[in-house]
Amino acid sequence: MRNRMGRGVVLITGASSGLGEEMARQFAALGYDLALCARRTDRLDLLAREIRSATGRRVATAGLDVTDSVAVASVFHAFALDFGAIDRVVVNAGIGKGSPIGTGRSDANLATAMTNFVGALAQTEAALEIFRRQGQGHLVLVSSMSALRGMRRSMTTYAATKAGLASLAEGLRSEDIKGLDVSVVHPGYIRSEMNAHVAQKTRFMTDTETGVRAMVEAIEKRRPKAYVPAWPWVPIGIALKVLPLSIVRRLT
Repeated sequence: MRNRMGRGVVLITGASSGLGEEMARQFAALGYDLALCARRTDRLDLLAREIRSATGRRVATAGLDVTDSVAVASVFHAFALDFGAIDRVVVNAGIGKGSPIGTGRSDANLATAMTNFVGALAQTEAALEIFRRQGQGHLVLVSSMSALRGMRRSMTTYAATKAGLASLAEGLRSEDIKGLDVSVVHPGYIRSEMNAHVAQKTRFMTDTETGVRAMVEAIEKRRPKAYVPAWPWVPIGIALKVLPLSIVRRLT
């Protein structure tokens, strides 16, 4: 059962590194208990021990490959049974593989599509089963600023999967399910393991802790949509929606 002194339980996928790892730390610091899952259980268990020691919060972990829809449902429902309820699910697990379409690396693009969209759909299905049964819950889908427009070359499939998440979130909000809040978060350039190969001096790149703090603040406010950090990504987001594709091409 949940600790009555806590603020509830947050389930985070892809929590062994990057944005998911830092979100786990920050939500625990706010008083939440955590259900964490990822493929790399060794790193996940190290994080759990760190958080328990630092905050005293309850942290449960499970190994999970989000492309296995049966496993996703099993792990999510097991967490719900263990804690008594899940208050928020953060669909965060994702990969950044990609290659220009038609250049012989369809394996990279298909892997990205399976993880980032099909896997996210499986997580959303499992989360909504729990939330419908509970009569309440907060679903958070981690998208990207790249979702706002079609991107070129190795970013094409990645951006398309993230646009799919934004559309999925809007569809669920349109359904107006009683007790359900749905948020989609569009991070800009936030330093993480996924973009570790990108030059350190990339313009507008934010360090992990600062960027994730902006994400957590938006999630805590249950905002339907958030571009984070707000500066410079809110004005960039507005511009991206109206700029001609010829200009967007030069920016990406």
